[in-house]
Amino acid sequence: QRNKFESLHKVSFMTSHMKSLKYLDMSYNLLSHDAVGVQCEWAEYLTELDLSSNQLMDAVFECLPVNIKKLNLQNNQITSVPKGMTELKSLEELNLASNRLADLPGCSGFASLELLNTEMNLILTPSATFFQSCPMVRELQAGHNPFKCSCELQDFIHLERQSGGKLFGWPAAYVCEYPEDLRGTQLQDFHLTELACNTVLLLMTALLLTLVLVAVVAFLCIYLDVPWYMRMTWQWTQTKRRAWHNHPEEQETILQFHAFISYSERDSLWVKNELIPNLEKGEGHIKLCQHERNFIPGKTIVENIIDCIEKSYKSIFVLSPNFVQSEWCHYELYFAHHKLFSENSNSLILILLEPIVPHFIPARYHKLKALMAKRTYLEWPKERNKRALFWANLRAAISINL
Repeated sequence: QRNKFESLHKVSFMTSHMKSLKYLDMSYNLLSHDAVGVQCEWAEYLTELDLSSNQLMDAVFECLPVNIKKLNLQNNQITSVPKGMTELKSLEELNLASNRLADLPGCSGFASLELLNTEMNLILTPSATFFQSCPMVRELQAGHNPFKCSCELQDFIHLERQSGGKLFGWPAAYVCEYPEDLRGTQLQDFHLTELACNTVLLLMTALLLTLVLVAVVAFLCIYLDVPWYMRMTWQWTQTKRRAWHNHPEEQETILQFHAFISYSERDSLWVKNELIPNLEKGEGHIKLCQHERNFIPGKTIVENIIDCIEKSYKSIFVLSPNFVQSEWCHYELYFAHHKLFSENSNSLILILLEPIVPHFIPARYHKLKALMAKRTYLEWPKERNKRALFWANLRAAISINL
């Protein structure tokens, strides 16, 4: 040891005629082996060889004594054990500490290996099949490596539990180096769930959750009639855009009516015989907007509804079981409700013509349910002596100088 030997091939020939040589220490030299394909000849009975602290690389395994039992290759530049190496059937102890190994070597060329040292290498995730490929190994020294604590390392940690104490230095010498937040954590304290590490299970869980989420969203969309509201919002936006494009000078809304009346066609007799006559006749000169007489021919129904609501001070809704069954009444309620929030105005007047059982109201009328729960509504009295007060209250609600 501690000389300037450079060629491992030449050293082997120097010993080839030493009949009694069993132990050879060539540590702390400048040894390397670059003669690829050249056979090395060692002393026949050489069983222990120390080649630590040299400049040897992977090719060293092509130039080793066939009958060697103890081999020290510590502190060299070995990155892996080549598969096509000469078999060392008698090798029992192999020291590969302080090299550049990225994984544990297999035992395909070391049938009798009992002790392996791979400490202080570059092993991030050791192979979990080591003891299966090396059944004769009774001690593995693999500590002081920069272990990457991830799913791949879980199998190696399980391997330690199954090995029966074959890992030398466990647990103190086995510490996470990566990732940064786990640095210093002992491998025995590192745990990940089965879900986090099983890609198939994770994908199946994610797919199942996605399907459940899609189903829930689809159910809510259908139950709350979201497509209908999206369609109405789109129509409202398109109507406003066309109005701005065609008549930008008319965008300053001028009130022309005291109230827009929304009702079911089945309740039209009450509207024509009771509501309109009692409000428009007499004092006050109240002007009501009714679709039959005030909708402009040529415009779409949606455009007429929006136009009438915006030109009216209030919107009167005649509520009844017939109202909640009418599609157009729903349109009118939606656009009036939109105005209520967009202008922060108190523009809705609810008249309950006939009692409505709450659970008979369709799901899409959830705004109507909310309005009836929060806002005061006028109830049409069956007794004639109470109707004068009803009309007085209604007139007071829409009284304004247009």
